[in-house]
Formats: sequence, structure tokens, C-alpha cells
Amino acid sequence: MNSETKLRKAQIEDRDIIWGIIRQSIERRKKDGSTQWQNGYPNQGTVESDIAKGFGYVLTVDGEIAVYTALILNDEPAYSTIEGAWLSDGEFVVVHRVAVDEKFAGKGMVKKLFDHIEDFTRSHGIQSIKVDTNYDNIAMLKILESKGYSYCGEVLLAGGMRKAFEKIVI
Repeated sequence: MNSETKLRKAQIEDRDIIWGIIRQSIERRKKDGSTQWQNGYPNQGTVESDIAKGFGYVLTVDGEIAVYTALILNDEPAYSTIEGAWLSDGEFVVVHRVAVDEKFAGKGMVKKLFDHIEDFTRSHGIQSIKVDTNYDNIAMLKILESKGYSYCGEVLLAGGMRKAFEKIVI
């Protein structure tokens, strides 16, 4: 069975579904023993703000929302100071708040999401993708490695040091 995956901008009417997916992800991170997302962030206001600013995106599988993320162009103040060095200093897409519906967890959806993000980035003529994750988010660290992201150093974000990665796509 071939399912159709699409990346599209999140709409305000997607808010409750997205918030439910983020709540599931917060709980999964907690069960995994992670400190990531355990301090009230992200929250429903984060989702509403992402959608209002045009940052919120969803990966759908046959029309059903499977993954949520925020894609931000050239704007992450925390990325201006890195203990290490970015691969480039051109335009970039920032990937934040990746959350998978538990119904789709373990099915390679985040890898598919990153494929779509690479296509999105190239189609906008943007040079690279930058992303950070918690040192204890083993699943995301493995995905970034498998997708060819380079470890660039650490950034201070959301009150803690985070591993920062970049991939040149053009």
C-alpha cells in the first residue's frame, strides 16, 4: 500500500489536532527519560503563534495529519551564537518542534518529513537547513545522522544547551 505524504501549511482549524500530537510527544519524551519539552514548552499558545506567523507545517498521510513542525526562514536568534561553527552563513530554514502522532510513530514519518523539508528548502532557493535537538533525544539524533546532517556544535536554547546540526541542500 502506497500512502501519499504531503507537506502543507498548518491552518487554524488544525490547531487542536496539532496540540494533541504535541501533548503525545511531550509524554513520549517524558517516558523516554528526556528533559526535552518538560517545562511547559511547547504549549497551545506556541502552536497558535506558529500558525499565525505562517511557521506551522503538517505532514499528512492520505490527508490525515501525522507530523507537526515549525519551519522558520533565516530567523533563530539563538543560532547567532554557537559553540562550534555552522557549515554556511547563507539563507537557511530552521526546523523546530517536530512532533509525530503516536499512530504514525516508528513508521519513518520524520525521515519523510525531512525529505519534504529538503524539497521545500530547495524549491525556495535556500542554501541549508539548520536544526537543534536535546542531547538525550536519541531518536532525533539518529534521524539527523541518517539524513546526512552535520553536527556543528551547541547552541543555548530554551534554557539549555542543545546539539546543533546543518545540511547544505543547494
